[in-house]
Amino acid sequence: MQNVKNILRAKIIIRGAVQGVGFRPFVFRLAKKMNLPGWVINSANGVFIEIEGEMKSLNHFIQKVENGSPPRSFIQSMETSFLEPVGFDKFEIRHSDDAGEKTAFILPDIATCPDCLHEIFDENNSRYLYPFTNCTNCGPRFSIIEMLPYDRPNTSMKHFKMCEKCQTEYENPLDRRFHAQPNACPECGPQMEFWDAYGNVIARKHDAILFAVEMLKSGKIIAVKGIGGFHLMVHAGNKSAISTLRERKHREEKPLALMSPTIGLIEEHCQISEIEKHLLISPEAPIVLLKSKKNTAISTKAIAPENPTLGVMLPYSPLHHILLREFGFPVVATSGNISDEPICTDENDALKRLGNIADFFLIHNRPIVRHVDDSIVRVMANREMILRRARGFAPLPIQIKNNQKTVLGVGAHLKNSVALSVGESVFISQHIGDLETQEATSAFKKVIHDFENLYDARPLFVVGDLHPDYISTQFAKEMEKEFRQIQHHFAHIVSCMAENELDGEVLGVSWDGTGFGADGTIWGGEFLTATRSDFQRFAHFRTFCLPGGEKAIKEPRRAAIGLLYELIGNDIFRGQQFHPINSFSENEIQILGEMLRKNINSPKTSSVGRIFDAVAALVNIRQTARFEGQAAMELEFAIGDFQTCEYYPFEIAGKNPCVVDWLTMIFAILEDLKNGIALAEISAKFHNTMVEIIVKIAKFAGRERVVFSGGCFQNKYLTERTILRLREEKFKPYWHQRIPPNDGGISLGQVVATIYKERNEKCV
Repeated sequence: MQNVKNILRAKIIIRGAVQGVGFRPFVFRLAKKMNLPGWVINSANGVFIEIEGEMKSLNHFIQKVENGSPPRSFIQSMETSFLEPVGFDKFEIRHSDDAGEKTAFILPDIATCPDCLHEIFDENNSRYLYPFTNCTNCGPRFSIIEMLPYDRPNTSMKHFKMCEKCQTEYENPLDRRFHAQPNACPECGPQMEFWDAYGNVIARKHDAILFAVEMLKSGKIIAVKGIGGFHLMVHAGNKSAISTLRERKHREEKPLALMSPTIGLIEEHCQISEIEKHLLISPEAPIVLLKSKKNTAISTKAIAPENPTLGVMLPYSPLHHILLREFGFPVVATSGNISDEPICTDENDALKRLGNIADFFLIHNRPIVRHVDDSIVRVMANREMILRRARGFAPLPIQIKNNQKTVLGVGAHLKNSVALSVGESVFISQHIGDLETQEATSAFKKVIHDFENLYDARPLFVVGDLHPDYISTQFAKEMEKEFRQIQHHFAHIVSCMAENELDGEVLGVSWDGTGFGADGTIWGGEFLTATRSDFQRFAHFRTFCLPGGEKAIKEPRRAAIGLLYELIGNDIFRGQQFHPINSFSENEIQILGEMLRKNINSPKTSSVGRIFDAVAALVNIRQTARFEGQAAMELEFAIGDFQTCEYYPFEIAGKNPCVVDWLTMIFAILEDLKNGIALAEISAKFHNTMVEIIVKIAKFAGRERVVFSGGCFQNKYLTERTILRLREEKFKPYWHQRIPPNDGGISLGQVVATIYKERNEKCV
């Protein structure tokens, strides 16, 4: 019995990922168990609780809430105040309140949980083989929500009226489906259809899935509508079907993703570490890059040409589980789009855009509110590194202390994402992609509009890149807000600092293919002494020309010729036997020579990405690339299992900034090539040299904390050896984990750098 005189009312405000994860049922059960009256409610900025009892009981309740919350929840902050009691007589769950600032976290889409999976394949269960089974622990979230708070009328499930049984589950606080907003069953929920290429219905419900399976077995291409958009699927063991998919999609050599029915089948085709296995079966269920095995039943060379890794995922929705269980073999599951366009989310749009690629369409009638690609993860240094951040991760935020400014970062041109600060949270969008087409640009604008409406936020500042030709930057200028610009490589470093919660000064190593420098030239091999608000260019690589400008991105041989021209001038065209020179016709060589001599369309760059390309061309790994980063990837893969600690000579000259001179390294590589040294050894020594350059500059800079970011650090060998060597030399390395090192992290860096710049300017 509680002493009435000692009764207090605790008012608790919880912010974080606390909606759509069974948080209110958890609070309800805990309060009932402890016999404490009061109420709990969802609001636009979190969960509110009022509860009455003696101080000892209330403190115990608060402790239980903090330490025992549902597995997919995340408590960002928990504010408690003790007030006079009002005399509650029971504990209840009240209807959601959409008033107030919208700061609640929206959860990512979550892979099917074991309980739902068991029901799907239980013949005696009412949801047997139902492809839209979910509960509070799993299912779509971000892809179906239209506005906060996260309640059914604010989602695309509002179109489906629950049957009596589903409604009972939904309203029962003790049920696993209590307030599971996508809750549905075969009687009242979404349904499947199988269409031909003209939109004619061939089959419905489970028969639709069976038809899709039969067509996959016969080598047909099926466009499958999933949670966040369409996949294009073909039999992973059918080389002819994969070739047809590549031809129709105009995707000649870029690797394709796989979806496998079980972890056991993945182990037949790939080597899997415990960390990689954990990622595959995690609720995020990303595509994980794994080392492939030889001589397996899947068409490895057709799926990932010249690539020893495969991007593999497990089924993450009930539909995928049922489809793959019926098929019994891995499928290629690549994004349902035409190259450089966003993935399709609507079946009628898919008919138009994918009609020349897919033979058939497996669709459903649950609307997808926003496109969400599959995330891609690679294990580096025994932890995950996200390379593409989308399903399972977006739009969870990074925290910024003591911030009240609303800032929108519009990101870069390639691998675009946007970021929006609301209070102390910076919400990062799903992967949008390269802004190369009108469709991609439209998706970019839609995501910005979507984010502003979701969080009811109107930015004070809009931040773009320094590059004047980026579509993202041009759009930001036109938004009629205070416009700011953050240098590309500085944004990379700040994104990594924010993710690692680093304040103060660091040495930032920012390496990528292209970024507009503060001096108007093309940067990409940068060492910055940086804080969150400012930077100095401490060192950079020696510059060289890129004949043809942006053409060099797709033709590594142009980077190689520019680099050779910097070394030995016009002599490279006089009888020298260089692989990049030999790949051009005599007429083309004359034009290239004129361009370099007269400095016509041959911008100078310090880019490490282009140095990787140049070396790949010099050793004749690749002269032209079919997709971004292909040459550098194949240069990394050339190392294989070769091991050495040797590296090539290099020089560092000058100061303010220092210049890393690669001249002696390139001459040594050419000498090794002339002497018939194996490519594996040359590549390993080149990579080792790049790492030793980082170590040397770190010693010159005298900064203990070294932060590295940029697309070059998607390279596993480079990243892991950099970490190893910096630690051996007593430095503290910091790298990415949940934010991509590539341009997908630029928007976060733009927002954080702007917030801190504004703080510093106010303090002056």
